[in-house]
Amino acid sequence: MAAVSMGALGVAFAGGLYYAAKKFQVDSDERIELLVNILPGYNCGACGFSGCSGLAQALVEGKASPHACTPGGPEVAARVADVLETTAKPTKRKVAHVACRGNLSYDPRADYEGLQDCRAAHMVVGGHRMCVYGCLGFGTCVEACQFDALTQDERGVPIVDTEACVGCGECAEVCPRGVIRMVEDGNHSFVQCNSPLEGRTVRTVCREGCIGCRACERVCKHEAVHVIDGLAVIDPEKCTGCGECAAKCPTKCILPAGTTFVVAGTA
Repeated sequence: MAAVSMGALGVAFAGGLYYAAKKFQVDSDERIELLVNILPGYNCGACGFSGCSGLAQALVEGKASPHACTPGGPEVAARVADVLETTAKPTKRKVAHVACRGNLSYDPRADYEGLQDCRAAHMVVGGHRMCVYGCLGFGTCVEACQFDALTQDERGVPIVDTEACVGCGECAEVCPRGVIRMVEDGNHSFVQCNSPLEGRTVRTVCREGCIGCRACERVCKHEAVHVIDGLAVIDPEKCTGCGECAAKCPTKCILPAGTTFVVAGTA
């Protein structure tokens, strides 16, 4: 009797589970698996979703663009668009740019003996360097890069390999001072400074920073350069890469088109 009772209970529970499975079954879109196999599998989070599987789900639900996977580039975007039966509009490739020439020649304003991490150092009275807007030089961004696109020079300033950079933005995310920015990779000039301070104040902490003199703004024939809050800003849509602003800049903090990085004191 005990065996029969247990058997009957087992059949009843099995039937209940089967019914529940059918009742609450969520149909899975087969395109999700296809998209997961197309995406590069870095799970870097640059798309804003929880890894490649999260992005695949968002793509199927129409919550993400085929270009959401920055590391995948145009090729992956085109394949994603094919699965979704849509078109992938061309977008400009983005790469990391270091907005600091890394002039570390001035004595630090404080001795720092804590964790060798930019975020930790920044939490201690804004960092130990004289310029509170420049690179701290501990290489936190280099450690965050999954693609070996960043290295450090002898002073600790990060240098970006634009060929290896996939534009995931992880380095910019971990930089506590916003020194690293994601910019369009193209034939236009860049500003290698992050300080909004007035010129005479910049001069006291850095010899290569932007002093807001507007010389670049005046010389630009295409109205691509404007000094905003004491810092030169270049519009990549208007910049032709002529290099006149870079040639006119008294501190040489503007990079001419085609130049990836200029270290302090070499220009």
